[in-house]
Amino acid sequence: MTVDSSTGRTLAQKHRRVAVFAGAGALFMLGMAFAAVPLYQIFCQVTGFGGTPQRVAEASDVVLDEYVTVRFDSNVAPGLTWTFKPIVRTMRVRIGENTLAYYRATNTSDVPITGTASFNVAPDAAGQHFAKIACFCFTEQTLQPGESVDMPVSFYVDPGFVSDSATRGISQITLSYTFFPMQDGKTAARQDAKSDSDARSKAKAPPT
Repeated sequence: MTVDSSTGRTLAQKHRRVAVFAGAGALFMLGMAFAAVPLYQIFCQVTGFGGTPQRVAEASDVVLDEYVTVRFDSNVAPGLTWTFKPIVRTMRVRIGENTLAYYRATNTSDVPITGTASFNVAPDAAGQHFAKIACFCFTEQTLQPGESVDMPVSFYVDPGFVSDSATRGISQITLSYTFFPMQDGKTAARQDAKSDSDARSKAKAPPT
């Protein structure tokens, strides 16, 4: 048995200690990886980073005599047997004025299905100025077989959109949603991340 003369510990004991610390570090990193997704989502919703609209409690009290066109985009991830479309494709809205838009979802399967929606705004710089008061995307949505439902989103474009150098000159904002199926209480969004990335690219593309 080899003994470290300076500490009196055997090499085996030192190796076990290193292994314990390494295992604890791995578990910590794994936990942080799972926590990173919701923390990142919260950060984005607060700051508008990555084109994520902000969530607010009430409507703006300032309405400008300036307008911007809002385009509504919809996507359904693989594995979700729904149709999902905006009722109106585009709206011309006043800056600061609260607006209500609707999306229609239909469960085309013969079983109840629960879905949840991710969302973003393009261009990304507009995210911090796009404020949502209420949205179907804040909660899970369960549709019965063959059921259709019109789902509202209440929003406004903050007046800061006009004075911000990053958004000055932007005439159109695209609000994009992607619905994912829920599986055993968990969203399938992680495994379908590519679909959401494709949706973002689609949202940034000019309308045809």
